[in-house]
Amino acid sequence: MTEQDDLQELLKRTAVALKRGRVPFALCGGYAAWARGAPEPDHDADFVVAEADRELAAEALTAAGLKVEEPPEDWLLKVVEGDTFVDVLWRAGGAPVDAALVERADLLPVLSVEMPVMSATDVLVTKLSALDEHYCDFSRLLPTARALREQVDWDRVRRDVAGNDFGVVFLILLERLGIL
Repeated sequence: MTEQDDLQELLKRTAVALKRGRVPFALCGGYAAWARGAPEPDHDADFVVAEADRELAAEALTAAGLKVEEPPEDWLLKVVEGDTFVDVLWRAGGAPVDAALVERADLLPVLSVEMPVMSATDVLVTKLSALDEHYCDFSRLLPTARALREQVDWDRVRRDVAGNDFGVVFLILLERLGIL
């Protein structure tokens, strides 16, 4: 099996454990974008849970026999198997995850497992909100924005990222490239 196969398998096992544990969650980040038609990410997989459900998530994952680690960052936990990991976040784009964000997810098949997947609009908002002077890689965002463009409420994206200059500049770039 390749590293990508290992990541996909751990993504599925994590989703099933959260479902069985009745933890409200959503696939987010690159794999949520991929489930909606964007290029497949090559580095990690992420889920969100409401901040209030973080302990419930850790319990469900542990009960399913998955190894859970708490890194120094106080806004996520990692499901780890060998060199492969999946992040479970309760902060996304610098803001706490609330139940409404999770509830807006759509139930979609991902790698043959039906799971809640963050809306295309929320994927873009969280990705753009995370941009700052330390991480501002538009090259990773362009293919995602292009692939999801018809699924996104761009007015909401503009409103939600208006306070992030890097996100605003990315939206200007999308306009100049004719993507918006």
